[in-house]
Amino acid sequence: MSIKALFLDFYGTVVHEDGKIISIILSKIQKSLHSEISQSDIGHLWYTKFQKLCNNSYEANFKTQREIELLALRQTLNFFHSPLNETELCQLQFDYWKKPEIFADAADFLKQNLVPVYIVSNIDTADLKAAIAYHQLNHITDVITSESVKSYKPQTEMFHKALEKSNLSAEDVIHVGDSLTSDVAGAQSAGIKTVWLNRTRKINVHNKKPEYIIHSFDDLLNIIQ
Repeated sequence: MSIKALFLDFYGTVVHEDGKIISIILSKIQKSLHSEISQSDIGHLWYTKFQKLCNNSYEANFKTQREIELLALRQTLNFFHSPLNETELCQLQFDYWKKPEIFADAADFLKQNLVPVYIVSNIDTADLKAAIAYHQLNHITDVITSESVKSYKPQTEMFHKALEKSNLSAEDVIHVGDSLTSDVAGAQSAGIKTVWLNRTRKINVHNKKPEYIIHSFDDLLNIIQ
């Protein structure tokens, strides 16, 4: 398949998600409680509140990822009667977002790839640009974030903005991401073909049908060339 531009998710696709940092935060919260609450239960509530806030964050009601993270964690701390401060805890995440760990195969791919790359990410613009600069990813053409279009994936606004910036049609591009519900669903709703990067060979339980499935960036060059 010959394409004119590549749309690319970033966290979870090019760089590692903040799972290790979240585990540290959950451990701190658990230790602050007087009851026997598991880290899994704390994490589930935090994620549920985070997702609800993201789903309700749109246009005039838009909140940045940092704002949502702080609100969701504050609500979680309140629910479990934890005395910890959400700002101090979330700072661990915010620091990581600016200096995330990169996947080696992604770094190698971006050095070899000759197709224009547009990053399409839910993370705030300043944090995303800091991460790109930190890893010296000089081959990125442009970035489109939730903050710039006032909506989150799987809403289609980011994908339409990426098409506008690239001056291309949906048939000319392909989107690569690690999330079936966010990347695959969102891009397909915008009429864009998708590549599901399934590094850990997860079972597809969401009944989504990406056009391609790969397990590393090593497989991507064969698709886009």
